[in-house]
Amino acid sequence: MKRTYIFVLAVAVALYCAPAFAQYGHGPGGMGMGSANGMAGSSHANSNGAGSHTSSAAASNGKTMDQLLTQNTKLSDKISALTGESAQQSCTGFKNLGQCVAAAHVSKNLGISFDCLKRAMTGTAPSSSTSACPAATTGKSMSLGKAISTLSPNTSSKTEAKKGQQQANQDLKNATNNS
Repeated sequence: MKRTYIFVLAVAVALYCAPAFAQYGHGPGGMGMGSANGMAGSSHANSNGAGSHTSSAAASNGKTMDQLLTQNTKLSDKISALTGESAQQSCTGFKNLGQCVAAAHVSKNLGISFDCLKRAMTGTAPSSSTSACPAATTGKSMSLGKAISTLSPNTSSKTEAKKGQQQANQDLKNATNNS
């Protein structure tokens, strides 16, 4: 009887606290702005299971992505080097900074057009009018893994999404430590 009571109490506490844990990252990067991945941004687990636990960039002390990029010139320079355009322009439309940096890495790693990858992930039109993105990238936004599958079907999207997210986390960690 006592064990049953403790079990029911534990389940009730877990269910009561679940919304609070869902709001804030509780993995390695979920410790807020002071953590290594505090600017990484929330990343939804994509359809093939390659997700990450990081905290929201847009909510980092109320700063926008543009403000974070302006403050972190090292990170801005890295994004520009990966995408060939300004960091602010590259990250426009992404939900968070971590998603943008991961997409930039995947684009570079696989030789996929960043413009097409961004279009697939954000559901927006490509920035260049001459872009030849597949029709499947239009409309609704998709996860990084799904976008990789769409743009590079012969690639292991789960592996590449995970690799891109790890590279992004490292960049964000380095930017946070050096600012």
